[in-house]
Amino acid sequence: MKAIVFDTFGGAEVLHEAEIDIPQPGPGQVRVRVRAVGVNPVDGKIRSGGMEAIFPTTLPAVPGGEIAGEVDAVGEGVDHLKVGDEVLGWSDTGSYAQYALASAAVLAPKPAGLDWAHAAALPVASDGAERVLDLLDVKNGETLLIHGASGALGTIAVQLAVARGARVIGTAGQANQEYVTSLGATALVYGDNLVERVRAVAPDGVDAVFDAAGKGALEDSITLRGGTDRIVTTADFRAAELGIVFAEGPQRRSATRLAELARQAADGTLRTTISATYRLTEAAKAQQLSDAGHNRGKIVLAVD
Repeated sequence: MKAIVFDTFGGAEVLHEAEIDIPQPGPGQVRVRVRAVGVNPVDGKIRSGGMEAIFPTTLPAVPGGEIAGEVDAVGEGVDHLKVGDEVLGWSDTGSYAQYALASAAVLAPKPAGLDWAHAAALPVASDGAERVLDLLDVKNGETLLIHGASGALGTIAVQLAVARGARVIGTAGQANQEYVTSLGATALVYGDNLVERVRAVAPDGVDAVFDAAGKGALEDSITLRGGTDRIVTTADFRAAELGIVFAEGPQRRSATRLAELARQAADGTLRTTISATYRLTEAAKAQQLSDAGHNRGKIVLAVD
């Protein structure tokens, strides 16, 4: 099968196409014929070697861990999925490939009204957003500041926080202000004088901060919170030295919750946004765009 592989750590240029064996599902697994792959910032960090302390990688490696596709083969002990079922979720093997293995327990059915690209945009972002919102214990009536509100993770986080009854202030680039507002947040441009501008729209202060950007906003966040309490980042590796929680714990990977959110995405209750779609063979371009940041929504690879 065709797959994207990297044999050494480095920039996106180390990614290349290769022919590798089609994997065979073990007990509790299915093989998925991949139709779309979500490209996540962590993919580039693993490829660069920057995540070796958290995600040790055996080379050569196929990147990616987020898929939407059709069940192609079923392993022993799987009785709720069958060949031909359309699913989305997390893969056990690299997902930048025509086929990937996945634990049947973490796959959700893809609603008919949800296309492949938007299905692939959901698993990692929704899981990460809910995990951080729970870590922050965001409640009805509180004010939550989200940095990187226009990205794939931020897009989902804003909507889920608003659904909890929180007032959300979202920072993003100038070009994404209307977009962040459309998600239900009060939009602000990141950068200079952020503390003063946040205080102007939230004179009673912010109750929690979710940093999904990793663009140097932690110091301002500490000032706004008056300390490091209830600040979580998923993107700034300076977290430990600043005394901030870095959300690096295990993903929950709830197929039940993912199925519910997929239904909401299909009926338009939950908005998913595709920043760009590339062919599998253009994975290096996709990761370059992801590495650069400032993307609105999700970058997706379409697999023929």
